[in-house]
Amino acid sequence: MLSHFKKLFSSALLFSGLALLTTQAFAAADTLKQEDFVGISFWIISMALVASTAFFFLERDRVSPKWKTSLTVSGLVTLVAAVHYFYMRDVWVATGSTPTVFRYIDWLITVPLLMIEFYLILSAIAKVPTGVFWRLMIGTLVMLIGGYVGEAGYVAVWPAFIVGMIGWFYILYEIFAGEASKINAASAPPSVQSAFNTMRLIVTFGWAIYPIGYFFGYLTGAGPESSANALNIIYNAADVLNKIAFGLIIWSVAVAETERSGK
Repeated sequence: MLSHFKKLFSSALLFSGLALLTTQAFAAADTLKQEDFVGISFWIISMALVASTAFFFLERDRVSPKWKTSLTVSGLVTLVAAVHYFYMRDVWVATGSTPTVFRYIDWLITVPLLMIEFYLILSAIAKVPTGVFWRLMIGTLVMLIGGYVGEAGYVAVWPAFIVGMIGWFYILYEIFAGEASKINAASAPPSVQSAFNTMRLIVTFGWAIYPIGYFFGYLTGAGPESSANALNIIYNAADVLNKIAFGLIIWSVAVAETERSGK
């Protein structure tokens, strides 16, 4: 009985918090123009992130204890992103611009959490050296810092772009040919291997959307307005795949492994 009450109380707190977060969203609705496709994309992703957060947190009760942390991290990723998207959307609707710092504060928190998911799903089925965790973190920070200093104008865009790409390639090496990949191949059951493989495909092709957005936003020589539109729509589309779909993969393997083990 007490356990059931705690679950109901936690659910009530979750939905109350998400309702408060979305209050600001509705306040800006009357200023959103139907021809503002960038603003509409901000609206769609912010609502999708809220829904995903509720789903991941509530589904924690469905999986065995060793998978709960993974679902919690997935929920935190979408929650942090949702809060930032509320601000970015309102700034866009009001001014037609999106401060770079909002995106990078979001990514500085959420991208390392996404990388931690590789470590967590492997830790659920095998002993994983902490070196795997730190190598993924180093690659992530190099990628993000390189991108930010270029977009914020602290460094010329081409050198910053190259540094960011080096960080991304370092991550790809670790998950395709490094220790993380070897542990997955040697120790993981088929469902975990399938999830790991899909996750690294998202990091390969889904994350490729970000340098494409960077290129169209800063390196084509297009006018500021068209560049900003292209940059924001591409980045928004990428976050749907790289945050929500990434978490759904974690959820699917957590449920499958819980049902397989009967716990």
